[in-house]
Amino acid sequence: MATYEVFLKKDGKDEFRHAGALDAANDELALVMARESYIRRAEGNKVWIVNRENLIVGDDDFVGPNADKPHRHHDGSAVAARRKAIRESDS
Repeated sequence: MATYEVFLKKDGKDEFRHAGALDAANDELALVMARESYIRRAEGNKVWIVNRENLIVGDDDFVGPNADKPHRHHDGSAVAARRKAIRESDS
């Protein structure tokens, strides 16, 4: 058995969205199971089925450099809190 991730999209709207996961014996069965489980009520008319073994996952060391970028938040609260903490530690 393999685990597959299911992504759905409505034609002409938004992007593909993760709908869930399922276990199946092969690719063809995964496609049928996804149709029966996730598309029964026309939640989407485009489907991607991805075998979890084919996913490429970035580890913490790869993602880490982008974790501390408060200047990218539009409301400024994270930057203000960081500056306040620096001022308080300097005094």
